[in-house]
Amino acid sequence: MKVAIIPARGGSKRIPRKNIRGFAGKPMIAWSIEAARASGCFDRVIVSTDDDEIAGVARQWGAEVPFMRPAELADDHTGTIPVIAHAIDWLNEHGETPDRVCCVYATAPFVQAGDLRRGLEALEERQADYAFSATSYAFPIQRALRITDDGHVAMFQPEHFATRSQDLEEAWHDAGQFYWGRAEAWRTGTPIFSERAVPVILPRHRVQDIDTPEDWKRAEWLFRAWQAQEGESEGR
Repeated sequence: MKVAIIPARGGSKRIPRKNIRGFAGKPMIAWSIEAARASGCFDRVIVSTDDDEIAGVARQWGAEVPFMRPAELADDHTGTIPVIAHAIDWLNEHGETPDRVCCVYATAPFVQAGDLRRGLEALEERQADYAFSATSYAFPIQRALRITDDGHVAMFQPEHFATRSQDLEEAWHDAGQFYWGRAEAWRTGTPIFSERAVPVILPRHRVQDIDTPEDWKRAEWLFRAWQAQEGESEGR
């Protein structure tokens, strides 16, 4: 049994109600729900929330909300793994035994059904514990700067001041869209980022964390540009 779990708590502070705030004509969470349903990967698409309004919106867009997340798993400090493990345990207690579970973030309007399918394929083909979306850094992290206490700058790795960018190892980061995992890995708290995980590579123009108002504005710009490009491609 394959299940999508979309975590969507109601207590977002930097962007209030961001999980159901309108984005490109739909509540933000609707993009994740629709991608999960369109992928054809899942027997159930479930939203884990502590918020009645979010639950109502989720149901309107085709997701299930069979339980309300307990308050102790809905604060600012609760990580993703305990939330997904709670959902798996709830399903087990109600007679269902998912073996592949994908966490799809509620604020991931760029997530695509095809990428979710690629994630499942990678999980199975590589016999991994997790498969998650990732993308490359736009700038060599070895040449990153810090701002010092006195307002000046210093390199994190000064030994690479004169190293050519093309001679530095490429670095990657979590794209923050989805995380396929084996149910047992979620339930035992196995770390996602380890040698037992494989990346599903996404282009940088389809990746944007949305944690601040500035992030939200940038995501809207990127989304409009991407949609326009997709429209032009379809019209050719």
